[in-house]
Amino acid sequence: MSAEQLAELSDLFVVAAVLLYVVAMVGFAIELAFGRARSDKAAAAVGAKQPVTVGASGAATEAGEPAADAPVTDAPAGKGPSRGAVRAGTAALVLAWLGWAANFGAILTRGLSVDRWPWGNMYEFVVAICFAAVTAFLATQLRHNVRFLGAFVMVTAALGLGLAVKVFYTAAGPVVPALDSYWIAIHVSAAIVASGLLTLAGVAGVLYLLRGDGVSRLPARADLERVAHRAIVFAFPLWTFAVIAGALWADRAWGRYWGWDPKEVWSFITWVAYAAYLHAKATAGWRGRNATIVQLVAFGCLLFNLIGVNIFIDGLHSYADVD
Repeated sequence: MSAEQLAELSDLFVVAAVLLYVVAMVGFAIELAFGRARSDKAAAAVGAKQPVTVGASGAATEAGEPAADAPVTDAPAGKGPSRGAVRAGTAALVLAWLGWAANFGAILTRGLSVDRWPWGNMYEFVVAICFAAVTAFLATQLRHNVRFLGAFVMVTAALGLGLAVKVFYTAAGPVVPALDSYWIAIHVSAAIVASGLLTLAGVAGVLYLLRGDGVSRLPARADLERVAHRAIVFAFPLWTFAVIAGALWADRAWGRYWGWDPKEVWSFITWVAYAAYLHAKATAGWRGRNATIVQLVAFGCLLFNLIGVNIFIDGLHSYADVD
């Protein structure tokens, strides 16, 4: 296939991914609406009964704070889920995997069409982050039952891809000279994977604040907090590596490791915000609403760093290619 045909195929894959994510969202929403209600107090009681343990970091886990490796559980309240709701959730999971495959196909064919790593502008970057976020959700689902997040992750991915197509779309082509480096495969790839995990944590955090007390169709707060914390624990080292790799790339491209460029500053601010969240969880024993608010402040910094800086602030990293 020619480069033009591969680029067109990539665009079709993006459209297919959006449609599949939307239909999967509907299926997950049906399962959530007609499935098992969850008692927030009951789920919290499950965490409170866990013994004090020593985690991998060597810090003791307090009673009432879910251990990092504790299973994600549903606290049933009332009758169990209907058979139709379970089938809808299962079908939605299959559609989510198909959407994931289409999203991957869009990235692969885009890269082949331009003969480079396919994240040289905002369009490609956002498409890749949506893929990473869905990957984080599906990978978590392989080990723990987190289908209760499916509808919200799918709508986030669909809206992200829609934003990429409508606002950030850039025709396939070469990148600016500063991005024509093997460092893009190291620095940007780490940032994309970390951003996908942090997006999953952000979705869980928003739901935590929206969920009321008592019985609800929304996930229990203990489950949401546990998912968010796990995702951040995995993402933080990757974001740290991305910041360090970016400094090394800057030295190679511009002859300095740090120059107070807006992108560099906000990447560091984001790192500090997530470090503050992890520090508060590990040392001060913060959990619940306070920890979630800190996490969402950090997520806001991440979003501004990934999108706002590229669009609204001029700098050496202004590669958005948005008119």
